[in-house]
Amino acid sequence: MGRQYDIPTTVTTCLAIAMTIMYFVMPEATKQIFIVFSAISWFLTAICWLALKSTQYMHRYEGHEHEAEKKKLTSHSSGQTLQMTSNQINQAKSELNAELDSLRSSLKNKDEEIENLKSEISSLHTLVEIEKLKVDLANLKTLAAKENNKKKK
Repeated sequence: MGRQYDIPTTVTTCLAIAMTIMYFVMPEATKQIFIVFSAISWFLTAICWLALKSTQYMHRYEGHEHEAEKKKLTSHSSGQTLQMTSNQINQAKSELNAELDSLRSSLKNKDEEIENLKSEISSLHTLVEIEKLKVDLANLKTLAAKENNKKKK
């Protein structure tokens, strides 16, 4: 892998070594501060080293995918090359815009059909309710006729 990923790890390792050496050189009053600085710098070194290993691991597999993609491109590019002029691009764009407009108009038509169907459904509900009322009225008339017959007897 490239050496560019080693730079942060190297720098933080040097910092950690310097802080550790400073701990032994500095007077007693500052040792507590240098313990903290040293621990932090060694922690940063560990994080950089893990990031380096992760990057190397990911680039190792990324390189294989990239090579496979290059092979695919070279095998396809040997057959045909697709070159379009600006006129062809504009023509394709206008065709796509026309298709988009037709889809929008058909969508509007479908929306209108849906609204018409909704109104038909509501009118059918009204007709069903009217028929129910007619049946109830007919039942009431038959009950009234039976009551009249009972009173006459």
